[in-house]
Amino acid sequence: MGDTGTLGVAIVGVVGTLLSALLTRRAADRSRQRERERAQEAADRRQQEQQLRACFVALNAAARQYLAALTDQLHALGHEPDLPDARRRLTAARDHFREVYAEAQVRVPEPVLGPAGRFSRELGAVYGMVRRLDGGVPRPGDSPEAVRERIAVLWTALRRIRAEMRFQLGVSRSDVGR
Repeated sequence: MGDTGTLGVAIVGVVGTLLSALLTRRAADRSRQRERERAQEAADRRQQEQQLRACFVALNAAARQYLAALTDQLHALGHEPDLPDARRRLTAARDHFREVYAEAQVRVPEPVLGPAGRFSRELGAVYGMVRRLDGGVPRPGDSPEAVRERIAVLWTALRRIRAEMRFQLGVSRSDVGR
């Protein structure tokens, strides 16, 4: 039994060494795979954050352009030569805002989307007032002064939305009215 026992111990030793190397390699492979998955998840998060940031920037810029175009159209109402250009700028700003807002509807979180939706509806209402004034068919309550007041309210609303966007991005940790 001496030779057989020695042979058995040797075989067990060789098999143990081989199994140990195999198990070590499998553990290292699993560890590398987990690390690759973590790196991919981090890259995906960064990409999502960049896309959200770009959406926020586009929404803010489009809203500012739309408000500026509404103001320009209002000022042009009293000055006939400026009206055609002001109308074109307003139409372009409105169309651009609608495109950007459509993307925002599927991309931005609810704390931004809710106020942005109310903002969009109010922009549409002010747009209607300006167009009716421009066309000479105002409704009761439509006046240049009413438009100016509503535009001022919209600028304030946009500042609040922008503060929430900054909060969502982690740029500003200040309380935005929670």
